[in-house]
Amino acid sequence: MLTPYVPKPERYSGMKYLRCGQSGLRLSRVSLGFWHNFGDVNVYANCREMVLGAFDLGITSYDLANNYGPCPGSAEETFGRIVNGELRHYRDEMVISSKAGYRMWDGPYGDGGSRKYLMASLDQSLRRMGLDYVDIFYHHRPDPETPLEETMGALADIVRSGKALYAGISNYPADLTRAAAKTMRALGVPLLIHQPSYSMLNRWPEDGLLDALAEEGMGCIAFSPLAQGLLTDRYFRGVPADSRAGGASVFLHPDRVTPELLAKTQALNAIAARRGQTLAQMALAWVLRGDRVTTVLIGASRLAQIQDNVKAVDKLDFAPEELDEIETILKKDA
Repeated sequence: MLTPYVPKPERYSGMKYLRCGQSGLRLSRVSLGFWHNFGDVNVYANCREMVLGAFDLGITSYDLANNYGPCPGSAEETFGRIVNGELRHYRDEMVISSKAGYRMWDGPYGDGGSRKYLMASLDQSLRRMGLDYVDIFYHHRPDPETPLEETMGALADIVRSGKALYAGISNYPADLTRAAAKTMRALGVPLLIHQPSYSMLNRWPEDGLLDALAEEGMGCIAFSPLAQGLLTDRYFRGVPADSRAGGASVFLHPDRVTPELLAKTQALNAIAARRGQTLAQMALAWVLRGDRVTTVLIGASRLAQIQDNVKAVDKLDFAPEELDEIETILKKDA
């Protein structure tokens, strides 16, 4: 029999929080993502331990999507069991997000950016999680076949309906982000946040997107800030069988773990050690440097990884010479 869950009273003392863009909403600098490891193929007890452990660490931001699992939808069902179980009295202390934009069901209405898809998908997500509303609802990716005005109009109406408190977008380039923000302002519902991939090894947001977000007053939640584990010490001694690159993942192939990459990450690890951090902690702190990114979105397969990663917020400042040394390493043979 499970021991009744009682949150740690000191849970907010160790985490840092930052306002999301020009809104009044503050997010924990580390957010927990449910892309992998929370589906119906995973052990529920481990999922529960990770979520409750994250809550005890002051993580208030929980990021899901309609198709997360595996199987699609099962991450929301898993999270729903926890949020309506042990965390049922703490819903108002959480920022819960979901997204729609990728293939979720068969037929012409199961992906994209149409009003029909977005509204139907959110209704399904709310049923799976057993919630009346989400805090943030995102369009997961641009849809060139749907007018931007239709997609943004659907997001605005979803916020007005009370089924989401805020609207966001993900994977939009800078120019389309500006257009989306302008459209939403005209509708009277500002875009709160953008969710791009961003890490030391994937710096595309620096080519205009971060500037656009600052100018539009939007926050930023960076996914894959550890490059799916490449920015950890996980691969220093080969590719473990239980790692993402060593398993059946289609998102990280062993071919990416090259001698050149390992030389970079080991050089970065030496800087991290001098800072008193792990490579993962420094990589997260680097993404959060300068407060241009509101929060980093981490994934995990066990609680110990979350406990290690949240320590990144203990040291977010970098000396100029550290940033210069990191830049030299990252640009080598780029």
